[in-house]
Amino acid sequence: MRYISTRGRSEPVTAAEAFLTGLAPDGGLYLPAEFPGAQKISPGEQELDYRQLAAEILELFLSDYTRAELDDCLQRAYGNNFDSPAVTPVTMVRDNLGFLELWHGPTCAFKDVALQLLPHLMTTAVHKVGFEQELVLLVATSGDTGKAALEGFKDVPGTKVIVFYPEDGVSVVQQQQMVTQEGANTFVVGVRGNFDQAQAGVKALFTAERFQGELAAAGKTFSSANSINWGRLVPQLVYYFKAWGDLLRNGQLRPGETFNVVVPTGNFGNILAAYYGKKLGLPLHKLICASNRNNVLTDLIRTGVYNRNRHFYQTLSPSMDILVSSNLERLLYELVDRDPKRVVAYMEELQRVGRYELTADEKAHLETDFWAGYADEGETTAAVQAVYNQYHYLIDPHTAVGYKVYQDYLAATDDGRPTIIAATASPFKFNRGVAEALFGTAAAATVDEFDLMEQVSAATGAPIPPGLFGLKEKPLRHRQVIEPTAMEEAVRGILGL
Repeated sequence: MRYISTRGRSEPVTAAEAFLTGLAPDGGLYLPAEFPGAQKISPGEQELDYRQLAAEILELFLSDYTRAELDDCLQRAYGNNFDSPAVTPVTMVRDNLGFLELWHGPTCAFKDVALQLLPHLMTTAVHKVGFEQELVLLVATSGDTGKAALEGFKDVPGTKVIVFYPEDGVSVVQQQQMVTQEGANTFVVGVRGNFDQAQAGVKALFTAERFQGELAAAGKTFSSANSINWGRLVPQLVYYFKAWGDLLRNGQLRPGETFNVVVPTGNFGNILAAYYGKKLGLPLHKLICASNRNNVLTDLIRTGVYNRNRHFYQTLSPSMDILVSSNLERLLYELVDRDPKRVVAYMEELQRVGRYELTADEKAHLETDFWAGYADEGETTAAVQAVYNQYHYLIDPHTAVGYKVYQDYLAATDDGRPTIIAATASPFKFNRGVAEALFGTAAAATVDEFDLMEQVSAATGAPIPPGLFGLKEKPLRHRQVIEPTAMEEAVRGILGL
């Protein structure tokens, strides 16, 4: 299988080449030249474990990898790195509603599912294509990708990982996870700005031809661990198929029936994986896109207008505090019937004036698969409280946004078919927001967030994940904080250029 750019100005590449470069040379995102048709993947009938199911799906997309290579990568990624043997278990809270728990990996967020696998796919790719340069992974993070990338690539030979995060735009736990990161090849830099500024800076470095030339002369090349890299996105298809199999085996769904998924969404990668799953034969009815107050995606799906010209909010769900959703470009490519010229026109309009508007046909195409809503801060807190009070089940603020939007969807459609909400992070990564729901705003505001972690665990009986034990006491290793305009200078300093 070959991969092409959404902007149509780069030569097709293999999967291995797409993984190593991350972003296409023309600034577009790689995706399959031809998407596999609907496949007969039936996890309910085949009783496949997570690694076996992943191999079945990845084989469809990574034709330049042998099955033995894939099996080896999958064993390394999922052999013993997750605290659940199911990797991504589904917890049903009632007959037609469940939470797809994506936070059982080492950093307690859904990014682990892909970022425990990506380093092995990339190191295998290095050997496959005879790649001799050092890989420099540039990452902009809204909180979870950074730590997951650092942990996944820690001390991987031939790589360096440089993570930029918004200094005041992540939770205390997320920040502590990053600034205490071990590994001789890991570098973490705070940015005095928001995620969109960090992401724009990273993209600018990827497309700076002069800088790329200097890197090549020094024997280095940039790659990405963000979801702009196809190697980040394709592993995420697997857990939606796994959830389907769980629903079938447990009797919540019969063969031939459809179900919904609700995905708390910022950069659009996680819900896009579900969309690709549907193209692959996953029996999904609606993809329910859940946003926080930074509801640019809600407006797009409801009105057909994408407009980033709005106030940027810092919220209780910081991993979704995004106004420029990179992966939306891949969906846009499908909405315009795979016409790269239309994609380029939209992206240039977004760059020039900060907005674009879909045609009536494109908007109708979007609404066929997607429904959207959002939650403000009060609604997010109320959702954490409601789920705990009703089901004695603890969720984090991002998942709470998903639950609130699902309630809105039910009220609007009366669609009672089985629904899975993606639980994207452990509640113990966002203790203040959870504690506000359980104990009240005043009580949560006066206590250290790591003490709140202990209090939340004691009050609910929910265990603190192993990946967060002792985090507060870890030594600080990364102290650099810069202005957004200084990102190139910071990278030069780290790489000795």
